[in-house]
Amino acid sequence: PQQPQTQTPPVHDVYSLTRGGTLAQILLDGKTYQLRITRAGKLILTK
Repeated sequence: PQQPQTQTPPVHDVYSLTRGGTLAQILLDGKTYQLRITRAGKLILTK
């Protein structure tokens, strides 16, 4: 039997997404989410 192929998910550098800043907007099904880098270096995704 054929083994299912495991695909590696895409990798995105957060600083490319934020263009060197701390905030990026992400669209999903017409809704905008904000991805923010905190001062502690954590990521927060909010609607």
